[in-house]
Amino acid sequence: MAMTFEPALKPLILALDTPDLDAARRIAGRVREQVDIVKIGLQLFSAEGRVAIDRLKQDGFEVFLDLKLIDIPNTVAAACRALCEYEPLMLTVHTMGGQEMMRAAAAAVAGKCGETGLRRPLLIGVTVLTSFDLLTLKKVGIPDSVEEEVLRLAVLARDSGMDGLVTSPLETLPVRREVGEEMLLVTPGVRPKGAKKDDQKRVASPREAMRDGADFLVVGRPITTSEQPAEVAASMLEEATTRTTDY
Repeated sequence: MAMTFEPALKPLILALDTPDLDAARRIAGRVREQVDIVKIGLQLFSAEGRVAIDRLKQDGFEVFLDLKLIDIPNTVAAACRALCEYEPLMLTVHTMGGQEMMRAAAAAVAGKCGETGLRRPLLIGVTVLTSFDLLTLKKVGIPDSVEEEVLRLAVLARDSGMDGLVTSPLETLPVRREVGEEMLLVTPGVRPKGAKKDDQKRVASPREAMRDGADFLVVGRPITTSEQPAEVAASMLEEATTRTTDY
């Protein structure tokens, strides 16, 4: 990982995929000792907007704002400038928006934060969703394998000024080898051994994902639906922090 954080942040990101802010705060509070960063996605942001970000930051969490922005370059740039006001730690854009869009996003974030003194969010490029498999890609007209498409988009994101990438566990190792240490890799689809995959098609354990070069792991339902979320989070965090690198 090229960038460092002060203070150091735990690698587990809790996905708060609910429209209920009170419920999100309750579950986040139960894993406060194991989690420094929470993910706010479309459900919670659509329901609560900036309030969700402000409340969770007040609760002591950093925010990974996962909106997967994709539109024409000018629109995404304008959205990025507006979202900088919330000072999330990370903000996602979808790499399928193309190089011009990603470069516009990067320039907008740098410009806005440079002008205002706001903390610059890290721009994280989303490649292929973890719910996709080869058949899903083919149905939307992409003939390449999942790995080929991910690698192509990863290189495009790197060359377009993105700070990092979202990569499924199965593509983390080849992406890390392709982009080197310079980019932050955020890996969803992480499950404890033996856990249900839910709607994720490409999954791995915390140890496997970190071994292959992930910097942060996004975990939702294995923690949020557990009767003992702190214990599950602690076990996953312990596994994640016994990292070995094979790449």
